[in-house]
Amino acid sequence: MALVDDQQLVRAGLGMVINSQPDLELVAEADNGAEALQKLSVTGCDVVLMDVRMPRLDGIDTTRHLLGDARYAPAPKVIVLTTFDLDEYALAAIKAGASGFLLKDAPPEELLGAVRTVYRGDAVIAPSTTRRLLNHVAPMLREEEPEAGAEVLDTLTEREREVLVQMAHGLSNSEIARLFVVSEATVKTHVGRILAKLGSRDRVQAVVVAYQTGLVKPNG
Repeated sequence: MALVDDQQLVRAGLGMVINSQPDLELVAEADNGAEALQKLSVTGCDVVLMDVRMPRLDGIDTTRHLLGDARYAPAPKVIVLTTFDLDEYALAAIKAGASGFLLKDAPPEELLGAVRTVYRGDAVIAPSTTRRLLNHVAPMLREEEPEAGAEVLDTLTEREREVLVQMAHGLSNSEIARLFVVSEATVKTHVGRILAKLGSRDRVQAVVVAYQTGLVKPNG
């Protein structure tokens, strides 16, 4: 793992939490985005905890570089951290390709759970921002790209569309399984096929497509 934050005390605290776990290891730290890019070009990692507001290069632009530059392939998963519970940061982080968005005041167990979830290939959005993200920010994507990828929905089966809608509503695999009275393994298979057909790296990006294409509407 790597930790990028311009506050030394924050890095120290998060570093202690991370290194206390037998399955996690902090391999790089940086106090700004430019330093992070330099270090991660020579030290690979699976997950990056990324602050939003930093000097020289902020977390959003750093995320874009990490996920868009072949020097960092295979690209790490990025969880954006911020003290600002604002929709605009969540929107920017997700559009940059981040797989998660968490507030710095999240309890340690929530942070660690987010890291493990993102590492497994799922995505996590801070509970405090989920509903506003779905009902306020995501529709902005529809306004910006009203025709984005509408034809790709034709590749989905009826059940896959239904699963994607529930993903967009914030349901977990286990919750979707209970809703449709199927096994969680079946839901995981559906989710995997949805991501493959949409060309999405994770659930968050698939949900973005759902809003862009109009499959899911705010408050719908």
